Amino acid sequence: MKMKISFLIIILFLITSCSKNDLVKKSVIKEKSMELQVKETYEEGVKALEEGDVLFAAIKFNEAEILYPQSEWAPKSALMAAYSYYTQDYYADAIAELQRFIKIYPKHKNLNYAYYLMAVSYYQQIVDEKKDLQSIKKAKQTFSIIVRNFPNSDYALDSKYKLNLINDILASKEMYIGRYYFEKKKWIPAINRFRTVVDEYETTIYTEEALHRLVEVYYTLGLVEEAKKYAKLLGYNYQSSRWYEQSYSVFNEKYKKIKKNDLSDKKRSRKILKKFKSLFD
Repeated sequence: MKMKISFLIIILFLITSCSKNDLVKKSVIKEKSMELQVKETYEEGVKALEEGDVLFAAIKFNEAEILYPQSEWAPKSALMAAYSYYTQDYYADAIAELQRFIKIYPKHKNLNYAYYLMAVSYYQQIVDEKKDLQSIKKAKQTFSIIVRNFPNSDYALDSKYKLNLINDILASKEMYIGRYYFEKKKWIPAINRFRTVVDEYETTIYTEEALHRLVEVYYTLGLVEEAKKYAKLLGYNYQSSRWYEQSYSVFNEKYKKIKKNDLSDKKRSRKILKKFKSLFD
């Protein structure tokens, strides 16, 4: 009886051992086939992208990500789906994919590239800078993230360059509206627009004109001291600018006549210029 029980225990142990081994074997085979399937799906996406079928490529990359979300193929596939859309100007779709990538893979090594591609996608959608403020502001916000969080990345330099262009666009818009108010003699709205350029976009090409316009507006309103303050700023930073010369003429009627008659009396001109500068000392 004891021998029979011992025999049954040995048989049961062997069966159990075999079952465990079979399960492990099946699991390994399944995992390998899954990785192979993901790789094949990803390669289908690459092939479709090379052939110009970007929509099918994006679908295949999405499939590859979904098939094996824990693998290294998943974030790579997500980025490639976004890039596929970007190559054919499907910017909204590219941005949606990139926003999802940033949310799901916030610590991925290619996070800087995701931000850069998203910023460029916003930037490419800027059509009319006087109307399309949303794309401009989104582009500025995203390029700023790259400069701030990834200053040593390959994308930081171009991001800084694009930010300068965007600031020029925004400053241009403020000047456009400010000039309109100026022509309509709506002084307060005009002042607000010109001051925005001076305060927020001081590195742009429009700062000189904005300072001069403030000189004109304040002088027209009889606020001579405020006009002097902005003329002083203009002279200190942009003395060789034509806008400084125009601000000079605001304060000095004699200079206007000299320019109008095109007189060449250098000595007299220097005397007037000296007198003008003394206003701001």
